[in-house]
Amino acid sequence: MNDFTTGKRTTAKIGNQTQRLVVWLVTLCSLLFLPVSCSNDQTDEAAQFFLRGNVQLQKREYREAIRYYTEALDKKPDFADAYNNRGLAKFRNDDREGALADYTRAIETDADFGAAYLNRAEVLLETGDAAGSLADLQRIEKAYRDSTGYQTRLGDTYVRLNDPARAQAAYDRAVQLDPDNVEGLTNRAALYYTQRAYQQAEADTRKALALNPKQDAALNNQSLLLARVGQYTEALSYVERALRVQPTQPYYLNNKAYLLLRLNRPAEALPLVEQSLRLDSKNAWAHRTLGLYYLDQEQPTNALTEFRQAETLDASVDELYYYIGTAESAAGNVAGACDTWRRGASAGDERAKEAYRKGCGN
Repeated sequence: MNDFTTGKRTTAKIGNQTQRLVVWLVTLCSLLFLPVSCSNDQTDEAAQFFLRGNVQLQKREYREAIRYYTEALDKKPDFADAYNNRGLAKFRNDDREGALADYTRAIETDADFGAAYLNRAEVLLETGDAAGSLADLQRIEKAYRDSTGYQTRLGDTYVRLNDPARAQAAYDRAVQLDPDNVEGLTNRAALYYTQRAYQQAEADTRKALALNPKQDAALNNQSLLLARVGQYTEALSYVERALRVQPTQPYYLNNKAYLLLRLNRPAEALPLVEQSLRLDSKNAWAHRTLGLYYLDQEQPTNALTEFRQAETLDASVDELYYYIGTAESAAGNVAGACDTWRRGASAGDERAKEAYRKGCGN
């Protein structure tokens, strides 16, 4: 299919019948400081603004929370807890840069502020700085090593750093510390999927859904697991449930489009994959899905454009070389098709290998 997902929405890749594995960047790891740890020189006004900000943050009124924390910081510029909590409010209001700046200010104000390091690690990971995220996590390892949320975040970071052995160890520890850690189970399932350990991936995904039937990343991933074995109708029901939770999640939109193509419903698939690409134009899996649409519509030139774009973005997309070769063949370029299938076979694409054997005389 298309995109396999993990709990919060970082992304670890996954195979074709599911494309991308979405990793949950666990919200339980974003630490909100509720107590006011005020020293004698902090004014009562700063403390009151801080507490009002906490109330608004818990009510998910993020702009109001930011306003109150800013008032607290105007009264007391070295208020580390206010920087941390304002960072969390900005993060939840989709202001990654603002959150990163506030977490950094919290750390500059209090170099031992463990929760701020943990929160900053999340933002760094989401903004593509996995090495920076790991550095922050290692800084607080002694204090947080027995936290299931910390271990989940560590696993997410190692996934991004392409270190599956350490990621596995961290996820295992997270689930050992809390067998009901939905994010840890979801993200470990994604890792299992990329390693083709499908039974383990399904076990973790099913447990995550038993604990939280509305966990959208796990719903999406279950859809992908079903699609992998050709159960497209049942798979569609799961990704539609994921979309009811996150209606504009680009990976889920793309996965639904892929399933609709497999169910011979191309007119419904096209607007979904186009919407997915408007939301995330760099998703190789979505370009592959659009290429499949054009291939089904007997438009091999358009299909090749999309498949080539997918190759540029991520050449490891499942069966990509098989489909590029198929489009080349449909366009009348038999030599190009054979060359593409041969390269795919060398890269382990079994369908490309079979197409080369059947179509190229070797």
